[in-house]
Amino acid sequence: MFLWIAGGGTGGHVYPGLAVLQALKAARPMDVLYVGGRGSVEERLATRAGLPFAGIPAGGLHGLAPWRAARNLVKLALGFGATLRLGRHRRPDVLFVTGGYASVPVALAAGALRVPILLYLPDIEPGLAVRFIARLATRIGVTVEDSRAFLPARKVVVTGYPVRPEFAGIERAAAREALGLPGREPVLLALGGSTGARSINQAVVENLEVLLEVAHVVHISGERDWPWVAARADTLPAPARGRYHPYPYLHGAAMGQALATADLAVCRAGASTLGELPYFGLPAVLVPYPYAWRYQRVNAEWLASRGAAVVLEDARLGEELVPTVRSLLGDSARLSEMRERARALARPDAAQRLAQLLVEIGGMP
Repeated sequence: MFLWIAGGGTGGHVYPGLAVLQALKAARPMDVLYVGGRGSVEERLATRAGLPFAGIPAGGLHGLAPWRAARNLVKLALGFGATLRLGRHRRPDVLFVTGGYASVPVALAAGALRVPILLYLPDIEPGLAVRFIARLATRIGVTVEDSRAFLPARKVVVTGYPVRPEFAGIERAAAREALGLPGREPVLLALGGSTGARSINQAVVENLEVLLEVAHVVHISGERDWPWVAARADTLPAPARGRYHPYPYLHGAAMGQALATADLAVCRAGASTLGELPYFGLPAVLVPYPYAWRYQRVNAEWLASRGAAVVLEDARLGEELVPTVRSLLGDSARLSEMRERARALARPDAAQRLAQLLVEIGGMP
């Protein structure tokens, strides 16, 4: 079996492909090529996972000035040509695609080569790229039932979000020990992805002493803001410093350990929150990124409407973070209910279900 994977822009769109690949590899030998934008998030994560990567020209179109959109349209055309040449050299059996602008030329090339396509939508509401690729797709996997309304219903299968295989078997007590955290005290996890979330980092750092009075704080700042976050940690008095656990980023099982240890998370509402928070039964304060398309707000409101999270506006985060965290960590009954509501949304077999769909549409035994 020769599999192409495409899709990216964020880890929440790359990790599903890696999780499904692991599920496939457990059942059969295969060759894999990850096709994505040069210098992109997907290139970095695919390379880290040890996957062959083919970089193609690509650029987004949504919300750009006309001249930039025109330039990126040329890049997408060049990306289509580059991918088509790859496919003519060696045609894949099937393409697994998770959206993002760089996946459009890959899907177009796969369509031209008559390669079956499994499209997976990590978020609830599809963006322009996913809506376009849906026309070419053989089948479409979605995270939640609500997504069916946006896509060709006859192609849709509800699979859940495929969580990274490194998260399997992580237990809370062992995770706390691995991260040097006490067994019983509350733990607040603040994170914003590999690049970080500036407003979350600022709100946490500006209110750090108060937050440390109510919980140990595991703070994953992202590489961009790490220098000043680390500098702030150095200014804390010794007792508070022992309750603050900052990291630029955590990969693989270490990220799973951070999620498993926490009693409450403060984070954005990217696609991964739909899978990883439920997997660990982790209640959350979600802060949708305000300067992009609405998908994070839709994700956040979906989790909040099911009792698994509360939503804070980015613009009011500085003044509302502390009272919200105090209220939630101080109400064990509410937190326990949120934990159960989150856990009820988990679909731990999502990667296996998507892997089976790939086998079926690829016509492989």
